[in-house]
Amino acid sequence: MVQEDNRRSNSEESSGISERTVRINRVSKVVKGGRHLTFSATVVVGDGEGKVGIGMGKAAAVPDAIKKGSTYAQKNMVEIPVKGDTIAHDVEAKFGGTIVMLKPAPPGTGVIAGEAVRAVVELAGVKDVVTKVRRSTNPTNVVKATLKGLQMLKDPDEEVARRKEFVDKKKYESRTLEEISE
Repeated sequence: MVQEDNRRSNSEESSGISERTVRINRVSKVVKGGRHLTFSATVVVGDGEGKVGIGMGKAAAVPDAIKKGSTYAQKNMVEIPVKGDTIAHDVEAKFGGTIVMLKPAPPGTGVIAGEAVRAVVELAGVKDVVTKVRRSTNPTNVVKATLKGLQMLKDPDEEVARRKEFVDKKKYESRTLEEISE
């Protein structure tokens, strides 16, 4: 068992995946014999090069909850288009009662964000960004809204190519309709 844990930690170090615990919540359930305590943990993992994931783990002990959350987050990592050290464009995302706004910033600005947004953005590899969280500041919802916002980002080069292809296709279709009508 110890060897498995050592192998797992070595593989995490070699793969370059970092993890950060955003929130640990103690849950108390009252049962016949007294209170039964469990813990839930919200964990963010990322490689710092555009891949990031979030996970929630629940267990009777804090380390077990963090481990479960980390495992789930690694399984559900998503690719984020990063333009240099910042994001490509403004984006606003809503999750539950939380609204997160992300804006690109000039080089040297740094990550201007709260703790929950900072965890997601830094582990995704963004170094210059300005953020604002409005309405609810529940860390779990903030993390989920931030990830949703990062997933809404589009790569500018791919978007330009896609739009040019669409325009060319429309020109071709309109040209063939004119030729048919003649």
